[in-house]
Amino acid sequence: MQSYHFLLVSAIILLSTKVFGLLSQKVHMPQVVGALTVGIILGPGCLNILAETDFLMKAAEIGVIFLMFQAGLDTEFEELKKTGKASFIIALIGVIVPFLGGTIVYLLFFRSSAMTGIDLLKGCFVGVILTATSVSISVETLKEMGKLKGKVGTSILGAAIIDDILGIIVLTVITGVTSPKESGIATVLIKILLFFVFVGVCAFVIQKTLKRFPNIYPTGKRRTAIYSAAFCLIMAYCSEVFFGVADITGAYFAGLILCNSGEIRNYVARRISIVSYMFFTPIFFASIGMKTVLSGMTSSLLLFSIALLIVAILSKVVGCGLGAKMCGYTNDEALSVGIGMVSRGEVALIVAQKGSQAGLIAQDMFPAIIFVVIITVLLTPILLKVQMK
Repeated sequence: MQSYHFLLVSAIILLSTKVFGLLSQKVHMPQVVGALTVGIILGPGCLNILAETDFLMKAAEIGVIFLMFQAGLDTEFEELKKTGKASFIIALIGVIVPFLGGTIVYLLFFRSSAMTGIDLLKGCFVGVILTATSVSISVETLKEMGKLKGKVGTSILGAAIIDDILGIIVLTVITGVTSPKESGIATVLIKILLFFVFVGVCAFVIQKTLKRFPNIYPTGKRRTAIYSAAFCLIMAYCSEVFFGVADITGAYFAGLILCNSGEIRNYVARRISIVSYMFFTPIFFASIGMKTVLSGMTSSLLLFSIALLIVAILSKVVGCGLGAKMCGYTNDEALSVGIGMVSRGEVALIVAQKGSQAGLIAQDMFPAIIFVVIITVLLTPILLKVQMK
């Protein structure tokens, strides 16, 4: 007999994530914190009302694909042009320093007596998690202070865009290396190169098609959003199946390809946002929370969480601040840029999810990762306001 329990579970997740999300907003935190809290409280770690099922796993996967598609759509290349070289240098150093910091911290706590290649890969995955930046909190703070369009605000926005692109590329390389389908690093690199050629061809064809046949993608028509969603899913499928690249990478580049399409991009972003945030995204964030089992938090894991948090904060402040200083920013401006890049968020959780699927992030590691995400989200606006005043 067919079970309809998934309908009840879906309703519980949607209602509870919305209620907790609104409560999070009341205390000036992003709604993602509330959604994570729902998964922790209702999941196996606490009340055990919710448990992972095949339906929830697939819905969460679609949720993360749409999240990355939106991230690509929201990319502002005009912002990159304003800061250009400075944003790239800030982002590059702001990826290298956290990556090395996260890798070293993991190896100090968890490597085996004779360090193996798998130990190094696991450490690298923790490093990739720390490279992620979620600037939505910084953007809101800068808006309140009237400094979003200034030198610091523009630099943070531009660097965050490049930061995400670089992080996705690093994630792609590491997931490719760990894939059981691959026979060696040379094969992985060739497939990744072919993937970027494939993305370039798709971008060329899409842009030429939009210019030559503007009516094929009419603005304001529902079929435009449907074509775009299908394009996103096809890119995600091709990247995973044909190139051994994470499906979220394909979704992200699908968004990048469409991000310069003017009104079409804005319409598609609104429509995708509706279907994503009404159903798939809450399930994704709740599923992340459900992986967090607080009872497994040992003293060594607690120390690791604190060490990882310290490295997460300092690596962005030092890395991005150093990059800004190299580009001629004053000490105050460089420090403000570094603090503005501290907040982790959705991308860090997405990377952690991919690490879990690749067998490189143990389930008992999720409390530490969520701890870092939540604390950096809480600290960033406070530190930014204090610094910029």
